[in-house]
Amino acid sequence: MTQHPQAKYRHDYRAPDYTIGDIDLSFELDAQKTTVTAISQVQRQGAADAQLRLDGEGLTLVSVAVNDAPWPHYRLEEGALVLSQVPERFTLTVVNEISPAANTALEGLYQSGEALCTQCEAEGFRHITWYLDRPDVLARFSTRIIADKARYPFLLSNGNRVAQGSLEDGRHWVQWQDPFPKPCYLFALVAGDFDVLRDTFTTRSGRDVALELYVDRGNLDRADWAMTSLKNSMKWDETRFGLEYDLDIYMIVAVDFFNMGAMENKGLNVFNSKYVLARAQTATDKDYLNIERVIGHEYFHNWTGNRVTCRDWFQLSLKEGLTVFRDQEFSSDLGSRAVNRIANVRTMRGMQFAEDASPMAHPIRPDMVIEMNNFYTLTVYEKGAEVIRMLHTLLGEENFQKGMQLYFERHDGSAATCDDFVQAMEDASNVDLSHFRLWYSQSGTPVVTVHDDYNPQTEQYTLTISQKTPPTDDQPEKQPLHIPFDIELYDSEGKVIPLQKGGHPVHHVLNVTQAQQTFVFDNVYFQPVPSLLREFSAPVKLEYKWNDQQLTFLMRHARNDFSRWDAAQSLLATYIKLNVARHQQKQPLSLPLHVADAFRAILLDEHIDPALAAEILTLPSQNEMAELFPLIDPLAIAAVQQALTHTLATELADECLAVYHANKLDSYRIDHEDIGKRALRNVCLHYLAFGDAELADKLVSAQYRQADNMTDALAALSAAVGAQLPCRDALMAEYDKQWHQDGLVMDKWFILQATSPEQGVLSRVRELLNHRSFSMGNPNRIRSLIGAFVSGNPAAFHAQDGSGYQFLVDMLTELNTRNPQVASRLIEPLIRMKRYDEKRQVMMRAALEHLKGLENLSGDLYEKISKALA
Repeated sequence: MTQHPQAKYRHDYRAPDYTIGDIDLSFELDAQKTTVTAISQVQRQGAADAQLRLDGEGLTLVSVAVNDAPWPHYRLEEGALVLSQVPERFTLTVVNEISPAANTALEGLYQSGEALCTQCEAEGFRHITWYLDRPDVLARFSTRIIADKARYPFLLSNGNRVAQGSLEDGRHWVQWQDPFPKPCYLFALVAGDFDVLRDTFTTRSGRDVALELYVDRGNLDRADWAMTSLKNSMKWDETRFGLEYDLDIYMIVAVDFFNMGAMENKGLNVFNSKYVLARAQTATDKDYLNIERVIGHEYFHNWTGNRVTCRDWFQLSLKEGLTVFRDQEFSSDLGSRAVNRIANVRTMRGMQFAEDASPMAHPIRPDMVIEMNNFYTLTVYEKGAEVIRMLHTLLGEENFQKGMQLYFERHDGSAATCDDFVQAMEDASNVDLSHFRLWYSQSGTPVVTVHDDYNPQTEQYTLTISQKTPPTDDQPEKQPLHIPFDIELYDSEGKVIPLQKGGHPVHHVLNVTQAQQTFVFDNVYFQPVPSLLREFSAPVKLEYKWNDQQLTFLMRHARNDFSRWDAAQSLLATYIKLNVARHQQKQPLSLPLHVADAFRAILLDEHIDPALAAEILTLPSQNEMAELFPLIDPLAIAAVQQALTHTLATELADECLAVYHANKLDSYRIDHEDIGKRALRNVCLHYLAFGDAELADKLVSAQYRQADNMTDALAALSAAVGAQLPCRDALMAEYDKQWHQDGLVMDKWFILQATSPEQGVLSRVRELLNHRSFSMGNPNRIRSLIGAFVSGNPAAFHAQDGSGYQFLVDMLTELNTRNPQVASRLIEPLIRMKRYDEKRQVMMRAALEHLKGLENLSGDLYEKISKALA
C-alpha cells in the first residue's frame, strides 16, 4: 500500500537539535557517477541524547566518519541518515555517490544538455548529500570541484574563486569559498563548456565586482541585454534601497533544463535560459522586459533572501513577496509605472484570485504544507508583494525605507520570520500594524462593496464601505482586514475635489478596518465622480454600481493612468457579464455604440502614452473574464471574447488602420517609447485581423515577412492564428522551418498552436508531442505546449466531451515520476472543478480519482489531488 506523505504545520516549528557552522564539499564530477564528500563541523544545541537526523534522497552511501574514525552508530531510513551517540562537537565526514544523468526531476545535481548544474530550493540539497536540509541551518561553504578539463572547462560554485589547478589525468580542480553563512538551499554548482560575457561594476564604496555571464556556445550575441539588466539592478538597489553587493564576483549561468525561472544562489545565479537570452530577431519586447525583471529579482534576493533568509519554508513570502515588490518597483522606476502596475493587476485578477477560490487557497504565510514545492504560488509571490505594497502605501517611502534598514540591522546573517519583518516596519515608523498582520494569516480575496450618497443641501458626499471575505476550504471563518482604500473625487469638468472633513484635509488613502465603515466629505459642491481603489491599493474585488457615463468619464479624465485603464476594464466587465447571460439564453450578443466610442476616443487621443492606450485597448483574457463569475462557463466566455473583438474591430476599423500606419518605426530599439508604439500598432493589427478579411490577410502577411524583430513577427503570427486568416498555415510553416532548431523561439510557436481557437486544436496538440522541437524532458517545452493548452485555452480544455481532461491525465501520468514539480504546476486547472457546472465536475472528479490511484503518486500531486477531492 502506498505511504501517503504527511502534512507539516507551521506551529510545530522547533529549532534544530544540531547546527552546522562550516562545510567543506568535494565533488568528483561525472555525469553517470559523481562522488560527493561532505565534511561538516557539527555542534549539538539540543538534548544530550538527541540523534542527528540528516536528510537525503536517492543517494548511495559509501562511508560515515566522526572525527576521522569510521562511525558504526548510524542507520539508514526512508529519506534520512540517522546518527546516534555522537559527541557535542565533532567533524562529520559523509561520502556518497549520485547519478546526475539519471536525475530527471531536475532537483539536486542534474544534467542540462552537456552541462551539470544544481537546483536546491526548496529541498533539493538532500539529493546531493545527507545534510540538515532546512533554511535555519546557516553554514559557511567551501567547495572543491574536480572534473575532466576538456568536457567541463568551467567549474563554478558560490562565493569567491580562491584556488585552482590541473591534475595529471586530464582533470582539473577549482576551489570556491563563500564567506557568508547560508542555508544549503542557496548552494549552487555548475560545470560545463560555455561562452562567457565579462564586465565589471564599481560599487558606490569603490569596490570593483567582476561580472560573468555564462551561456551555451554560440549564444554570446544574445547575452548583452542580460548584462545591461544586471548592472542596472546593482545601481538601482544602491540608489533606492542603499544596498551594495558584497562579493568579488557575480555570476549568472543560463541553462536549458530548469523547473523554475531562476535561482538566487549566493553569487552564482542559475537561470532558465528563457530569462537570459535575447536579441531582436528571437525575443519580443515582453521577453526583454521579463529578462530585466527576473535578473533584477534574483539580484535583489542577495539581501532580501540571502543575507536575511527564512527561518522555515512557511515564511517563504518573507523573501519572495518582498523581492517581487522590489522587482516591480525596479521595473516601474526604469519603465512605465502605469503599464507595470496594469501587468501586476492582470496577474492578480486573472490568476491569483482563481488560486484564492481554489482548493489550494492559503494565506501568504501558509499554516500547513505537504509538499513544499507546491507553495511557490501566486499567493506567496504576487499577493505577498501586494501585502508589502500596502505596507508601503500605509507607511510612505521614507518610513518604509527606515523599516528596511532596521530589518537588516536586526537580522543580517540570520533566518527570520514574516513577523520579524512587520515588527521592524512597525518599530521604525511608530505605526500600529497589529490589525494589518491578519493579511499574513488569512486566505481568500476580500470583496469590498461601496455605496455612495450625495446631499446637495449639506454639500456632503458619503461613502459607505463594507468588506467580506468569502469562506475558503482552509478557513471557513473570516475577519475584517486592514484595507488601504485609495480614492479621488472629480467634478463635472474633470477637476479633483479636495477631500475635507470638519475643516481639515483628509488623506486620499482611507483606512478601512471594520466590516462596514462610513466616510463623510464636506464642501463637495457637485455630485462627484469617484475613482475607487486607485492603483489597486489592496488585493480585493471591488463592487460598486458604476454607470457607463461615469466610467467613460474616468477613461478620459482620471489623473491616474492606472485608473483610466481600470475604468475601461469595469466598462467591459458590465457587457461581458451581460453577454455571457445572453449567450446562455441563446440571444444575440451586443455592445452599445457609446462603449465603442469610448475606445475610439482612446485611439484618437494624441496625448495618451501609446503603451497605456495599448493596454486599455487589449481585452481581458478569458481567465480574467472567468473571475467575474462564481460559476464559469468557458464556452460562453470564449464566444463573448470573440464577439467583443469582432464588434470593436468593425467599429474602429478606420481608426485602427490610421494608428497602425502612424506608428510604424524605421528600426528596432529597446526603448520604452518605441515599445509603447509597437504595442499600440500591434493591438491595432490584432483588431484589423478580425475585420476585412482580404485587407487583414495582406497586412498580416506583409508585417510578418518584413519584420526585422520578433515582436512584430510574432504579433502578425498571433493575429493570423487568432483570426484564423488564410495566410496562417503558410506563416506558421515558415516560422517552423526557420526556427525549429531553437527551442526558446519555438516555445512561442507552441503557445500559439496550443491556444488556437480552431476546432480540433487538441488533436493538433497531441500531434505536436512528436514534433522535432518538442521534448518531454524540457520544462519550457512542456509549459509552452501542454501548459498553454490546459491553462491558456479554457474553451478547448473544458470541452464538453471531457477530452481535455483525459489529455491532461495522460500527460500527468507520464510526468508524475519524470518531473513531479512540473506535473504539479500543470494540474491547477483540473483541481478547480467546483467553479464549473455539474457535468464538467463529474468528469474532472473522475480524472482526479484516476490520478489519485497512480502507483508511486508524487507528494507534489498527492497534496493537490487530495485537497480537490476532499
